[in-house]
Amino acid sequence: MAKVRFKVEGMRELERSLKQLGKVPQKHVTASARKGMNIALKQSKANAPVDTGMLKKGIVSKGERSRQKGKKVYRIMFDSRMNDIFQKPNKEGKITGYYPISQEYGFFAKNGRYIPGYRFISDSLTDNVNKIEKTIVSEMQKKIDAEIAKAGLR
Repeated sequence: MAKVRFKVEGMRELERSLKQLGKVPQKHVTASARKGMNIALKQSKANAPVDTGMLKKGIVSKGERSRQKGKKVYRIMFDSRMNDIFQKPNKEGKITGYYPISQEYGFFAKNGRYIPGYRFISDSLTDNVNKIEKTIVSEMQKKIDAEIAKAGLR
């Protein structure tokens, strides 16, 4: 899937708040990252091509596991539980393609002509970079401020 790196303007202020607080609970990092990624997830579903609606239903956000505390990465991907719908065998019984990927990136038709993809997932990430950044930073700042107030540091 598409990967987008964020350059956050409010990151310095966030880092100062983190130093003041100490270590941030992982649940705050997870919640903030999920809220930011939901923006791209919603747009991906909205922009997905619709034939039966199963492609739209199959788009999910999944968090990756990390050994590093204070880090959470979410990926927009296709639900593996729907592979029986997304993978169709050819006449020989071999699975030669994966429908969601062919719709995202394009494919070659039987006559050799290239059919371009819709780029509904990668476009949703690149179109919303600033909005995702701001959401993640503002959510983290809210949660950090709440933790600081709870600890009585302000």
